[in-house]
Formats: sequence, structure tokens, C-alpha cells
Amino acid sequence: MEMLKWIQELFAQYGYSVLFFGLLLEFIALPFPGETTMAFAGYLSYTGRLDFILLIIVAFFGTTVGMTITYFIGVKAGLPFIQRYGRWFLFSPAKLEKTQRWFERYGSILISIGYFIPGVRHFTGYFSGIIALPFRKFALYAYGGALFWVILFVGIGRVFGPQWTAVFHLFEAYAPWIVLAAVLAAALILAYRFRYRRRPKVLGAMRVKESSKER
Repeated sequence: MEMLKWIQELFAQYGYSVLFFGLLLEFIALPFPGETTMAFAGYLSYTGRLDFILLIIVAFFGTTVGMTITYFIGVKAGLPFIQRYGRWFLFSPAKLEKTQRWFERYGSILISIGYFIPGVRHFTGYFSGIIALPFRKFALYAYGGALFWVILFVGIGRVFGPQWTAVFHLFEAYAPWIVLAAVLAAALILAYRFRYRRRPKVLGAMRVKESSKER
């Protein structure tokens, strides 16, 4: 409750800028409750005090600017810098090792789903730069994941209103599994649509082939 009171006071004093600068600083790995703040902001839009669409835009830009800054720090400074000065950004060797393992397991898609993994999302931008991931590829995953992350958590407050805290804690506990299920479902839908659209072309090619044989 103390945290919510603090967040409420921030919004009362600074309005939308709380989201932009708060999320930007969070992705540079400074302590800020980004998900809680977004959900509370969504609740404020439910009460009519803030505009939902404007919240999405501000939160998206705060997140992507923060992620982009960390990417270029990783590109320019490299792993030795992070290992030497990481403690100033709250990076422990354990967090570095954890992120490296996740990258080896899930590859570039971790940049998108990493938003939902505590202790990982703050480091994916740095690590993407360190391994020299092409910026276009980084931006595709990072910005797409940011939009989904922002809409989801601001949406929790907007949709559930006074019950947002209960839903938020439930989602927070099972976030990686919920996101993984959503990604798998989306992949299956896309695969089915691709196969369904391709089927007439394949059948048409087979018929042309059969008719040419008959001749």
C-alpha cells in the first residue's frame, strides 16, 4: 500500500511524465515498479482521470527509449564494461549468467518475452548490444514486445478497475507461463492460416501437373 500511495502522489504531481521517465529509468536498471505503475495508470484511466490511449503511447515510448539506450551501451561498451561496472546498474554476475542462459535457450525471441521475466528484461537490451545483434532485428523484437507488455499491464487497470490489484498479482505470479501459452497459440494460428492459404495453390499445381501428364 505504501508503494501505491507513492505512485499516486507521483501521478498527482507529474502526470503522464511519470510513466515515460519511470519506465526509461527502469530499463537502464534503476529501481522503479514499472508494471505496478502501468496497471495503476490504467486504473486512473478507468476512473476518467487519465486518457488510456495517451498512457499507451507514453509508456511505449518510455520503454522503447530505455531499451534502445541500453542496446547502444551494450554495443559501445561491451561485456567488460558491464562486468566491471554492472553493480552500479544493479547487475549481479548471477543476473548476467541467467540472461545469457535464457538467450542461449530462446534466442532473439527472448527480447520480446523477456519483459515478463523478472531479472531478465532489464538486461536484454544490454546483452543484445553486447552480442552485436543487428539493430533492425533488435528493434523488431524489442518494440513489438514493448507494445504488447504496455497494452497488457495498462489494460489490466483499465479493464478490471477497482479489482486490478488482485488480477495484477495473479498475472504477476504466472506471467511467464501465460505469455508462453499466448506465443504458442499465436504460432499455431499463424501456421494454420499459412497452411490453409497455401493449400489451394498446392492443389492447383498438382492439377496442372496431372493435366500435362495426360496430354
